[in-house]
Amino acid sequence: MRPGNTQLLWIVDIYGFLIAGFLIPMGAIGDRIGRRRLLLIGAVAFGVASVLSAFAVNAAMLIAARALLGIAGSTPMPSTLSLIRIMFHDPKQQGAAIGAWTGFFGLGTVIGPLVGGTFLELFWWGSVFLLGVPVMVLLLVLGPVLLPEYRDKAVARPDLISALMSIVGILALIYSLKRIAADGLSFESGIALVVGVVPAAFFMVRQRRLTQPLVDLALFRNSLFGTALGMLVLATLLSAGSQFFVLQYLQLVRGLTPLQAGLWSLPTTVAIMIGAMGAPALASRVKLSTLLAGGLVVTAAGMVVLTLVSGPSDLYLAVAGAAVIGLGLGPMVSLGTGLIVGAAPPERAGAASAMASTSTELGSALGVAVIGSVGFAVYRANLTDTLPEGLPAGVGEAAEDTLAAAVEVAGKLPAADGSRLLSVARDAFVQGLQTTAVVGAALAVVLAVAAATMLRNARMPGPPPVAETDDTA
Repeated sequence: MRPGNTQLLWIVDIYGFLIAGFLIPMGAIGDRIGRRRLLLIGAVAFGVASVLSAFAVNAAMLIAARALLGIAGSTPMPSTLSLIRIMFHDPKQQGAAIGAWTGFFGLGTVIGPLVGGTFLELFWWGSVFLLGVPVMVLLLVLGPVLLPEYRDKAVARPDLISALMSIVGILALIYSLKRIAADGLSFESGIALVVGVVPAAFFMVRQRRLTQPLVDLALFRNSLFGTALGMLVLATLLSAGSQFFVLQYLQLVRGLTPLQAGLWSLPTTVAIMIGAMGAPALASRVKLSTLLAGGLVVTAAGMVVLTLVSGPSDLYLAVAGAAVIGLGLGPMVSLGTGLIVGAAPPERAGAASAMASTSTELGSALGVAVIGSVGFAVYRANLTDTLPEGLPAGVGEAAEDTLAAAVEVAGKLPAADGSRLLSVARDAFVQGLQTTAVVGAALAVVLAVAAATMLRNARMPGPPPVAETDDTA
């Protein structure tokens, strides 16, 4: 296809942007038309968009298909989480189900690139998109049999103006954060930030005036809901920020292939699954605030391990630190999600689930933007002070952009010059990694104290009241 740089960026980013933008509207739509129905409609759309992506004939068609994939991909998270809220009334079972949901979501993010890489080795590039089709077919066959339906007929149709404000605001905010992470604060990212903040502010004002808002701001009167939502954003920020640098360390400092880096990331995924799926079982024996604070202290310890990474030879330290971070954050992700979903009444569970999922998307973007900006500021400062003399004009400026750019530039230089540039660039990156780990450890300690104090009286929500279900929807 030979896409241009801008087209290539949109091929990669449009999927995640539209997932983030459509989560809240899809949560409200699920409450209205039925969560199972929305899930099955999304499965059909995802399967169709996957086939269109696989057989796209040009970049524009692939971008459009990826956009449809993103919209369809925004339906499973709020639908499945809110169905869990209805299917499991026992708090222990509900916690275990959300823990499993969280753990397997994390597993999928790691095995996806591994399986996709294998398919790219064996088949043509479009084959990676067809991986989801049989899964969607299986969902369409088993979903109507195994999943209950739930909808609240009293919920009004989602307000289209609110939905549009939500989509524009979140899309612009996510885009601006990504641009800040890549290029620093610029005119483009600043405009995008304003475009995101303005409709978001009007969205909040509009929700207060509507009798049946898209997002019920009354949920925030429950301090447990608001506290859990904020902590989930910050926990995701820590996870995304640390993984952003660890993955670059594996590939650009250690020199691993993407497939090898994915394999070395498996310990982190396993640790997240253990933390997320084990926490609900512990919650019946350990005070919730103690469990969450303890997990965040473990996260801080993992960050401290990352501060010990000093070069390419410290592979095991980097992997161990990332795994410990994942283990510590697992309880906050699963139990925090459970608190958010459980604090909402059943008829608003779809909207609450969408807010939980949106918070993780925003946390991920903030992690890359904020932690990434800190790390790369340290990288650029150190590289500027240590650049070898005698390099061709423009090489230093290009290398100061990112470590990936430095690796690319070094490969075009004579062997001796390229080796010297690569050495100082990797050292500068490791110093940036160490700095972000210090920042992450401090933030994790602050969150641990907040969890111990602000959630000291928190309990996992009990069963929802009996409500009307609709199996004929």
